[in-house]
Amino acid sequence: MSKWQIKVPGSTANLGPGFDSIGLGLSLYLTLDVTLQNEWEFVHIGEHVPTDTTVETHLIYTIAQQVAAQYNTNLKPCKVEMTSELPLARGLGSSAAAIVAGIELANLLGGLNLSIQDKLNISSQIEGHPDNATASVLGGLTISSMDEQGIVDTLHIPEVDAAFVVFIPNFELKTADSRGVLPQDFNRGYAVRASANANMLAASLIAKDYVRTGHYMEQDLFHEPFRAQLIPNYSEIRSAAKQAGAYGTALSGAGPTLISIIPTAIQEQFLTAMNAQFPEHRIVLTQADAIGSCVVAYEQKH
Repeated sequence: MSKWQIKVPGSTANLGPGFDSIGLGLSLYLTLDVTLQNEWEFVHIGEHVPTDTTVETHLIYTIAQQVAAQYNTNLKPCKVEMTSELPLARGLGSSAAAIVAGIELANLLGGLNLSIQDKLNISSQIEGHPDNATASVLGGLTISSMDEQGIVDTLHIPEVDAAFVVFIPNFELKTADSRGVLPQDFNRGYAVRASANANMLAASLIAKDYVRTGHYMEQDLFHEPFRAQLIPNYSEIRSAAKQAGAYGTALSGAGPTLISIIPTAIQEQFLTAMNAQFPEHRIVLTQADAIGSCVVAYEQKH
């Protein structure tokens, strides 16, 4: 084989109070078509891909080489044709998807035979937290913890019986900038309330109690009260979505995108109503990805 496709789902993280620990793989994808050749080449197709990068500075290339070096192997050069449904710096896991894609590329070209656990550990260590990374590796819902040695423990729920709508504004918000508005410390009583809400969110998701899930998505105390000031139409979207039948709405990752969880039965009328009220946003109906990152080999036709 000399031609493959790597497909990695984007993700949403936090889902309100699940700060840096809860992730959900979405049916929006980063796709790499990989063909062996004599030198490295990256070809970007369509929108949502970087425009100002070289091979040596390309995130996927640098991650692949970093992983190869970690395992003392060399990678065969290849042509990588890259397409993406994940807008950059919008809170839909574009960087985590690229990291997972780089790991898959190294695994493929270097013959590393990485386990799922290896991929979870490496991607989360590079990303710095396990929420988006585990969701891109596994798909579905992930609730994760990473210890001081970078070992990830993940509870994985493959199926989520609800639909999701993302409200994507026409501006970027770097995670580093959005982290800059967060307080350094919380007092004990505040932290107890915040962690209780996170516990209830996780329990509601596991129980598939989406009414409760929506409620606790809107009860975050860790980050949304501080980041909301950076997000135009934050309160208006949350209110309008609830009136239109959403279980709940929260920032997707660090923002600026918001995400609503809704009953599948109302998805078309919900989308119509939101498009009418927020025409300045790109509003996308999606669902939980059920597979996670995958690699498919293609026969070469002669």
